[in-house]
Amino acid sequence: MKYTFRHSFCLIGSLYVGSAFCIPANIALKDIPHLEQQAQHGKVAKRVSDLYSRSHYKYIPLDDALSEKVFTRYIKMLDFNRQFFIQGDIDALKKYQDVLDDNLKTGQLDDVYKIFQLNLQRRYERFSYALTLLDTEMQFNSDQKYQFDRTESPWAKDKATLDRLWQDKVKYDALTLKLSDKTWKEIKKTLAKRYQMAIKHLSQTESEDIFQSFMNAYSHAIEPHTSYLSPRNAERFNMDMNLSLEGIGAVLQLQDDYTIIRSLVPGGPADRSKKIFKDDKIISVGQDGAAMIDVIGWRLDDIVDLIKGPKGTKVLLEILASKSGDKNRIIELVREKIHLEEREAKSSIEVIDGKNIGVISIPSFYMNLSIDVDKELEKLKAKNVEGIVIDLRNNGGGALSEATLLTGLFIKTGPVVQVRDSRNEIFVHKDKNPKISYDGPLTILINRYSASASEIFAAALQDYDRAIILGEQSFGKGTVQQHRRIARFYDQDADVIGSVQYTIAKFYRINGGSTQNKGVTPDISFPSAVAPEDTGESLEENALPWDNIRAAHYKSLGPLTKKITQLKSEYQQRIKTEIEFTYIADDIKQYQIEKNKKTISLDEKVRIKKRDENENKTLLRTNERLKRAGLKQVKSLDDIPEDFEILDALLIEAAHITLDFSKL
Repeated sequence: MKYTFRHSFCLIGSLYVGSAFCIPANIALKDIPHLEQQAQHGKVAKRVSDLYSRSHYKYIPLDDALSEKVFTRYIKMLDFNRQFFIQGDIDALKKYQDVLDDNLKTGQLDDVYKIFQLNLQRRYERFSYALTLLDTEMQFNSDQKYQFDRTESPWAKDKATLDRLWQDKVKYDALTLKLSDKTWKEIKKTLAKRYQMAIKHLSQTESEDIFQSFMNAYSHAIEPHTSYLSPRNAERFNMDMNLSLEGIGAVLQLQDDYTIIRSLVPGGPADRSKKIFKDDKIISVGQDGAAMIDVIGWRLDDIVDLIKGPKGTKVLLEILASKSGDKNRIIELVREKIHLEEREAKSSIEVIDGKNIGVISIPSFYMNLSIDVDKELEKLKAKNVEGIVIDLRNNGGGALSEATLLTGLFIKTGPVVQVRDSRNEIFVHKDKNPKISYDGPLTILINRYSASASEIFAAALQDYDRAIILGEQSFGKGTVQQHRRIARFYDQDADVIGSVQYTIAKFYRINGGSTQNKGVTPDISFPSAVAPEDTGESLEENALPWDNIRAAHYKSLGPLTKKITQLKSEYQQRIKTEIEFTYIADDIKQYQIEKNKKTISLDEKVRIKKRDENENKTLLRTNERLKRAGLKQVKSLDDIPEDFEILDALLIEAAHITLDFSKL
């Protein structure tokens, strides 16, 4: 399809004619590859669809209804923010929405590749158009706004509408750089290189990329924790499982051409820096002593390869903060192997009103965790602690067996968790060791990112009335996955065949309720900016629902209801005068204002004002904290002592509650 533009354009490939001063695309449209499925793809598609139909916990027939869901998911993966396709494209592609199930059954994936090919073409057209917009220096003094979130917006009705959206997008990209003190010459050079690189990456698309995208659209249309891994990603998965990946200790995700920090590995370089946070964006990467490389629009695996490197070497990351208005920041990290020791449970002491409260922080449920915690319990008992807090915040889970063994340290014997498989058979995992390592006052601190094995442990001790749960409602991941290779022993092409991870069972508490979707509700809730409906399992499309089965046979050690009521009252009184909780309440209020915004100003003065307000607010709080700590106040955020750490108000409050608990 050939478009006629109302603006003046330069020669780009064979599409546009106009001003000779424009920056041309480095690759012509005809050089974008026309890809077809490889020989192994048909075989893999049939095997995966057969495996899901036979063995997945959630049975969904491979029919037109599922085909429509796969189509919707595939389009969403290809154009998440609705900035490449127009409504006419979607209307034309709908002829494929009822045939994708047949494609999977037969292994003939031509339709899948046609959809992807159109997306490649549209991306080429958009980035080529973006280059033409760099011809004239931009002014940032209008009341324009850029709609950065179009996920729920209608598709652009035509190309002219999409052009206007991209004019705003390019202006946003340029203003972001200007706010980092870049000149127009530098902005133009950076954005030209960025859009040229995006076009170059289009030309490097491989057949396996298309196949993996489609197979994941199919997998996620069934259930969010089901996925297909290409051979390259399967290798990376195995490296991660073996903890041998040398890098920064972060889980990355590609979203709308940006690399998002999905989560931080506890104890890794990024986590320890205290300068990188969930949902931040990595916009450029640099090696020690080398220039920064803009990575917006890059393939995720190429970005990962750029960040990885030999242990002990430095990598620089330019971070675009998730918090609106904050300055870009460059963080230097030293690459490390993410060793198991860095995820080990560690104990510490919080002194509350002159009394020792023990804290055991557990970043993940690794093998032999229960042995390590048993040792930490002995250390804490030797220090005559009044009670213990188990900190499970941001613990994404791990070994089910360790959740059972860890629970056993605090109860005599009994069931810990029930597991139901796809055949409706129920297995009860029990603690059979009568030894109790600690029988004193116990609280468990969780947040929205405590998941899986963390939820099993917290739920079990809550059901037994053995511990009081504090914090936020947990994530709600109550399913069990299995990783399986698709290749068979007789396949001569096994090295080009990937693997799958799919759901085979579901967890249930000993009281019969599932941890799926609802997670664990704390006995005493702490204030949180993260509302359950904004993140967690319940937000995932096609997530398995909550349900319940018959309760296991167990004996409560409680009840704790009256004690919880009293502790909650004391907690609520205490936080009324605690300044850190005032900060938290203020942050929650601001989050509620910001969270539903889908646009951002393109006026430089407005953006600078917002940035200055954020910095002044942070500086004011920092100086208040420094003053309370008896330290010298600072004039700039750059002057904050590197060793200064903000007190963990939630953990301190958990320790207060634990001390109160010990007195009842």
